[in-house]
Amino acid sequence: MEPPEDSLEIAAAAVRESGRFLKAHLDRRPKAAHKGAVDLVTEYDLRAQEMLAGRLAAAFPDHGILAEENLSKPGRSEYRWVLDPLDGTTNFAHTFPVFSVSAALERRGRAVLGLVYDPMREELFQAMEGRGASLNGRAIRVSEVGDLGQSLLASGFPYDIRTSPVNNIGHWGRFLVRAQAVRRCGSAALDLCYVACGRFDGFWELKLKPWDVAAGTLIVAEAGGKVTDFEGGEFRTDLAEILASNGLIHGAMIEVLGMDGQADKDGKHE
Repeated sequence: MEPPEDSLEIAAAAVRESGRFLKAHLDRRPKAAHKGAVDLVTEYDLRAQEMLAGRLAAAFPDHGILAEENLSKPGRSEYRWVLDPLDGTTNFAHTFPVFSVSAALERRGRAVLGLVYDPMREELFQAMEGRGASLNGRAIRVSEVGDLGQSLLASGFPYDIRTSPVNNIGHWGRFLVRAQAVRRCGSAALDLCYVACGRFDGFWELKLKPWDVAAGTLIVAEAGGKVTDFEGGEFRTDLAEILASNGLIHGAMIEVLGMDGQADKDGKHE
């Protein structure tokens, strides 16, 4: 079943509007509240969420909405929007210009539409199930790098890194000496889109939430990439681990992840 008519066009306009609002306020050094030791939220997260969710709710009143800043609204249809109004809040709070707006439309829990907008570069990544992925209207594909030693990887660190032994430090060190390089940009949605368009060859992270990955994972899959858990099993947005790659280095990345005992069964589904 196809997503509702005009959903892509309306969602694209909504993420662009929210992103441009954020860009306009980037240099104002927003006051940030702490949701955790290193987990921030600013007034602009909340205002961007009101803008984004409001536009989509007005256009699709029967759809449910799940968004990062404590917004969960059941719908009367089989569709639900999963939204991250500001992916990269810590970057934004420090006026570091790497952040994005992410929106995915799920049908019965499966993403059928995904958009990630980078307002600083004016780049809109999007995908619709079965129709491929694009960047600013041009088709994108994952890279053809087949050697982990020649790959550029990306990751991030969980917000409870100061207190939890289940973290990404061991993984980072192991990949650092096996890949060509590893980057930490601060926006998982953009990391996934960069895998989709070949800028990164692989990405892994722990303890992300559905709004962090719902759009980006569809974009990777539609660009020819592969998304699983750390053992190569089926990925779900409620899992606390994600591995995304061009597919060619996926097995090698699983091997490296398997060398580290930190992501054990107790830490997988927090």
